[in-house]
Amino acid sequence: MIRVRRALLLAFLAAPVACSSTPPPDAPTQPLVRGPRIVFSYETLDGGALSTETVAGRYTVIGFVATYDDSSHAQARFLSTLVRRHVPRINAGLVVLEPPHHKLLVEAFAKVVDPPYPVAMADDATIAGAGPFQGLHHVPSVVILDPQGREVFRNFGLANADALDAALRALEQGKTPQTQTIAR
Repeated sequence: MIRVRRALLLAFLAAPVACSSTPPPDAPTQPLVRGPRIVFSYETLDGGALSTETVAGRYTVIGFVATYDDSSHAQARFLSTLVRRHVPRINAGLVVLEPPHHKLLVEAFAKVVDPPYPVAMADDATIAGAGPFQGLHHVPSVVILDPQGREVFRNFGLANADALDAALRALEQGKTPQTQTIAR
C-alpha cells in the first residue's frame, strides 16, 4: 500500500512537468520564418511618422489599439513597460485603429497613457484589415518586426510585457516565439 501511495505521489508531482507547454531550453525549435518586408507609414500625433524607414535597424513592437477598449489601454501600458526594459535596443509604436474624426479621442488617450513611443492613427485600409498588416483589425493586437522590417510575430488579444519580452528574447535567439494571449 505504501508503494502504491508513493507511486501515486510521484506521478502527481511529475504531472505538472509532463503537462507543461513550455519546452525545455535544449528542445529543438522550428527555424524562424520571416515574411517579406512590410512597407508602411502612419502619421503620428506630433506630425512625425511611424514608418518602415523610422523603425529600420532594430526589432520593432507595434501595438494596434482603439481608444474605447479597456484592453487596448492595458496593451499600451504593457508596451511602455517593455520599451523601458529594452531601451535603446527596440523601437515601438502604437497604431490606433480609428478614423481621422476621432483624433481628439486619440490625443486624450495618448495623454492619459503617456507612452514613451510614437502614437499614430491608422489609415482606412489598415482599419479595415486590408492595409500593410493584412488581416489585422482586432484590438488589441501586437506585431513584431525584425530589423529589416519583416513581420516575425503577431498576437491577437492582450499580451503582457512578460509575454512580449519572451517573444523578443526568442527572436533574438533565432527561434519562433510562442503566442501568449491573455483571455479577456
